[in-house]
Amino acid sequence: MNQTEPTNPSPIETNDSGPAFGSRPSANLYATAPRERRGPGRRRRLRRVLGWAAGVLGVVGAAGTIAVLARENRTFTAPAVDLHASTDAAVIARGRYLVTGPGHCAECHGAPDQQAARAAGHEIPLSGGVEFVLPVGIFRVPNLTSDPETGLGRLSDGDIGRVLRYGVRPDGRAMLPFMPFADLADDDLTAVISYLRSLPPVHHAVRPHDVNALGRVVKAFVIAPKGPKGLVPASMPPAETAEYGRYLAHNVANCVGCHTRIDLRTGAPVGPTLGGGMVIESMTAPGKKFVTPNLTPEPRWGWIASWPEEVFVARFRQGLLRAGSPMPWNAFKNMSDGDLRALHRYLRTVKAVEGGPDPSRNDSVLALGPE
Repeated sequence: MNQTEPTNPSPIETNDSGPAFGSRPSANLYATAPRERRGPGRRRRLRRVLGWAAGVLGVVGAAGTIAVLARENRTFTAPAVDLHASTDAAVIARGRYLVTGPGHCAECHGAPDQQAARAAGHEIPLSGGVEFVLPVGIFRVPNLTSDPETGLGRLSDGDIGRVLRYGVRPDGRAMLPFMPFADLADDDLTAVISYLRSLPPVHHAVRPHDVNALGRVVKAFVIAPKGPKGLVPASMPPAETAEYGRYLAHNVANCVGCHTRIDLRTGAPVGPTLGGGMVIESMTAPGKKFVTPNLTPEPRWGWIASWPEEVFVARFRQGLLRAGSPMPWNAFKNMSDGDLRALHRYLRTVKAVEGGPDPSRNDSVLALGPE
């Protein structure tokens, strides 16, 4: 009787889980599945999705553009300022002191072609035109002389007062928030207007601002006039007190505007008050940048923390010592001893904070890296 071969292979050759060690695997076991062909239907679906996405983005972009166009020249209402220029010699003299001294108006509004004379301590026409290159565009300051076509001659006293106090132009549009005069006492604001009215006219048409795309968005959605922070006093008589020093530092000389870090896109503070660290480009040495010092009484980081009052006053009397410095030394050196003492007494009262350039290194006020 013939025995037949078993129909099942040996368990050594295979098992339920796959080929045994030493056996040759089936060719089909590791075969790669054929790729799905991308036919015309799939390409059409992809094109439809991309087209839909592009359409949505286009609609969003168009809506954003329309919103910016509709809002960038929006107007604001602001209270009328019922102040009038005076011809009184004492009032005009007070205005001249504020404008050429602590207010340092020529730093921005002085004639661009006479900045060297300004840096040397000479008075120059406030005919405007200085350019400021900011992240939001190129901005040019206006002519403050009494010229009726290109200066303030075409504005009323109330118009000028409203610009300085509320940051609103005669046509209702907002000014950039970089002038600190909203809280000037009524008598000081009157004195400033009176002095500006006394200036001889200089016919100098200042070019309009060049606002970039970011600047237009900021104008449309960020910039808004703020006005005074509180009740404006009718008068703020000069006195050698910390209170009057605070008035000078915040409302006239704008110490806080440079010695506090601010966002150049909005003008909003982003650092501690008078803590320094603001990077400012020189107006007389293009490309050279400075870092403003910490003015608080912090012992390690405050640059003037150890200065007695007489040293503080004497330093201002020296004027400009570091070439290219953006500090308006030649305006501030004209401040009275009493005002400088008041300022020093106020700076002794502010909150001490760390930070800013290192006072132990005299060159730390130079910004060497990109900003």
